[in-house]
Amino acid sequence: MTKGIFITISTFTKEAIEYAKNINNKKIVLIDGNQLSKLMIDFNVGVSLETVYEIKKIDSDYFIEE
Repeated sequence: MTKGIFITISTFTKEAIEYAKNINNKKIVLIDGNQLSKLMIDFNVGVSLETVYEIKKIDSDYFIEE
């Protein structure tokens, strides 16, 4: 089976998406700008950490009297 990946920072046309879905015996993956940015963030590629926020919640077990 042939595989291919097409990446754009924009979007794919409706026709391009349908064409990629309907090719027999071949697998073509289309990655648009939104998917690309999500993958970059998820896998830390081409991004850097700017700010980290710590979120805390009350530990109610701490306040239970025994």
